[in-house]
Amino acid sequence: MNSDLREIRDMLDAIDRKLIELFTQRMDIINEVAEVKRESNISISDEAREQEITDRMVDLSKPEYTGEAKTFTRTLLSLSKYRQRKLLFDNKEEELLPPSRKPPETNITVSYQGVAGAWGEQASIQMFKDNKKIGLDSFEDVFQSVKDGKVDYGVVPIENSRTGAIGEVYDLLRKYGCYIVAQTWVPVRHCLIANKGAKIEDIREVFSHPEGFRQCGNFLKGRAWDLTSCRNTAVAVEMVAMEKENRRIAAIGSKRAADLHDLDIIVPDIIDDKANKTRFIAIASAPEYDEACDTISITFSVSHRSGALCEVLFHFMSAGINLSRIESRPMMGNKYCFFADLEGNILDKNVTRGIRNALACCGYLEVLGCYKSDLKVEMTD
Repeated sequence: MNSDLREIRDMLDAIDRKLIELFTQRMDIINEVAEVKRESNISISDEAREQEITDRMVDLSKPEYTGEAKTFTRTLLSLSKYRQRKLLFDNKEEELLPPSRKPPETNITVSYQGVAGAWGEQASIQMFKDNKKIGLDSFEDVFQSVKDGKVDYGVVPIENSRTGAIGEVYDLLRKYGCYIVAQTWVPVRHCLIANKGAKIEDIREVFSHPEGFRQCGNFLKGRAWDLTSCRNTAVAVEMVAMEKENRRIAAIGSKRAADLHDLDIIVPDIIDDKANKTRFIAIASAPEYDEACDTISITFSVSHRSGALCEVLFHFMSAGINLSRIESRPMMGNKYCFFADLEGNILDKNVTRGIRNALACCGYLEVLGCYKSDLKVEMTD
């Protein structure tokens, strides 16, 4: 090793030893702070005080290190709050999720958005097989049916591998307070579907959901067809089936929808991205979890200031919790709400501690469910 580099590293090691000694002293004092706050019933977080400390530390540092000084200080303050919460509340707080209910075993009913042949129905079949399924007009209708106890479960899409999050569903999760209890991925395999005897040269008008048109853009390019939007692809196929003798119309939809209406598939698998798939979740009025679950979904909001989100995520890092997904949704007042999927189980004390410490940094955090990831994608014809 270069002798100059060795000397520099020796200096850094000496500084690190001093830093850890000072850090230990600071944390010892934090123990005293926690006790004073316990006796006086004082909140752990004090944003004004934290900003004052951060500003002072930045002033003490060199101007070229301003960003690094802020990060260092905010990390130190997060560790301090982490320690205080551990001393004051560890194993003494209410559960982050209500007790798990026992899943119903018979007469299970499931709602989804759309009609028979919709991708929502396919997801329902993958998760609930032969149980009774009810198609409803909208995503909100599905949530309402679960909330009112009319069905045991609702099945809704939450993200697509190509187009990303489905914002309306995230908003409805917060609005209705339903819990995520399962998930599955459904491969999207669009086909061009028409009445018996129709050929591709006969087609003049195509029905589908707008997303179906977008996902099959390459196939549609250069074809002089009228594109008519529908509520979903299954409805589009249904519209074609209503005009049995009309060979000038077609729909973009699933093979299952074509089979249900006894229609022909003129061109199979016309989607641009052959790996396209949609993630569906099952929602219920109460959580269902056990030791086999490996995914936790949460929603939280943070203060509108620099570094606020990083402070929340810091506690997941400290607890060794990996985030598999995070999404933001705008709220009123120029604020944002975040949705995240964590790898772990709510019954794991270390995971629970990490979530609680994150909660201390953001003020509002709610666990939406703990469930099995079920990342295997069932390829269907």
